[in-house]
Amino acid sequence: MVALYRSRLVMALATACALVLTSSSVAQAGAVGSTPVRTFEYSVGGMTMKVPTGCMFTHIIRGGGKKITYQNAGVDCAFVAALGTGFCNWRIDFTYANTNNKTYRTSRGRTHPECKIDPMRNNSPQTLPRYGKACAHLHVNGVRRVSQCHHITK
Repeated sequence: MVALYRSRLVMALATACALVLTSSSVAQAGAVGSTPVRTFEYSVGGMTMKVPTGCMFTHIIRGGGKKITYQNAGVDCAFVAALGTGFCNWRIDFTYANTNNKTYRTSRGRTHPECKIDPMRNNSPQTLPRYGKACAHLHVNGVRRVSQCHHITK
């Protein structure tokens, strides 16, 4: 099972690199970033759930300028974390802020009541009205647990 998640992460990174290397001559930009998910505990139905170390929250954006053609965020876990119950009552939100760090748009994901070891969400292509930053946020049981952001610049 650990090998499955490790191979999935390696495949995702290899695909991202291949897309960057084989893009057409049209000006394109992209970003991939990962942030570790810190260990935390939460309660679901009277049971205490623990998320151990070993999970990464990855946020991918492709596009150019203010135009986003692809956006995805999700969690990949390895080692002991890949064997756990995962994340229950989770959702992933995307937020967009201007250069003064004022959030002007939020794409709130739906809350998933089931437990999942590898929660993931795609967001629709869009053109942003201004430069600034785009962030993805993982919420578990109503609490924001990790965020990952990319700056959107000229």
